[in-house]
Amino acid sequence: MNLKKPKFWDYKKPSFYSYLLLPIAFIIRILSLIKKRSKIKNLNIKTICVGNIYIGGTGKTSLSIKINEVLQRHKIKSCFIKKFYLKQEDEQKILKKRGKLFLNSKRIDAINEAANEGYEVAILDDGLQDYSIHYDATFVCFNNINWIGNGLTIPAGPLRENIYNLKKYQHVFLNGNLEDIEEIKKYLFKINPKINLHIGKYVSKNIKEFDSHEKYFIFSGIGNHQTFVNMIRNYGLTIVKDIEFPDHYSYTKNDIENILNQAKNMSAKVITTEKDFNRLGNSKDEEIKIVKSELQIIDEEKFTNTILNLNETN
Repeated sequence: MNLKKPKFWDYKKPSFYSYLLLPIAFIIRILSLIKKRSKIKNLNIKTICVGNIYIGGTGKTSLSIKINEVLQRHKIKSCFIKKFYLKQEDEQKILKKRGKLFLNSKRIDAINEAANEGYEVAILDDGLQDYSIHYDATFVCFNNINWIGNGLTIPAGPLRENIYNLKKYQHVFLNGNLEDIEEIKKYLFKINPKINLHIGKYVSKNIKEFDSHEKYFIFSGIGNHQTFVNMIRNYGLTIVKDIEFPDHYSYTKNDIENILNQAKNMSAKVITTEKDFNRLGNSKDEEIKIVKSELQIIDEEKFTNTILNLNETN
């Protein structure tokens, strides 16, 4: 089932529905505290968890790839770890293209597999709320546009845990197109003055393949659709329409036919993300083009030193 998050989650202030759901949110938080148990640490491999507090669309996979690139450049044998979810096959394919991926229904089992094969560092794409594992380092990702939504926890808002839990985390990564950076930084440092903050933005790797004189119809089913749209607009391309599908959406033949027909009526070219193209299956069409993007680290030297220092410590 593909579910879109409620719109009131991303209001700047809690709505009537948020307050109505607050008691359930409180119960969920209590249950999560009860579920916490002693943490397991594999001493034969170091672990870096790239997770989030805001649910979905925070750039975890992009940041995991960047961390892997840093480690590989410095001849450190690293790999990706991901808990197996059938609906996340798109992300699994992207990670497999960039390195070795260990998949398992239990993250700790995947970590042990990596250690047994001689890997030095395991990069976990997601898993911040997996309290059974002791991580050597954690990165909490946020998207600048979505930020923390209305600031409340599920189901009253989009947060997996209270934002003030940032006091216990080491590193925060902000990504997007540099929207509202200064305000977000002030908020973060007010919660945790010692937080190690890193910033990135999305850039296209193949934007020269697209003609600025053409019109474009965009669709995507990712957690940060508006960030993708803004990135393309920043390159000067004309977008006549964009459609947002739920994250990890499974496209049907009818979906694609409808998109192509709408675009044709607007005399527009159709573009989507690499992640979405991987989910088109038999509906792949030569009329649909991919805008390939990657995360560009703004403070690259600081970020690289942070990753290398993490590998040397503990």
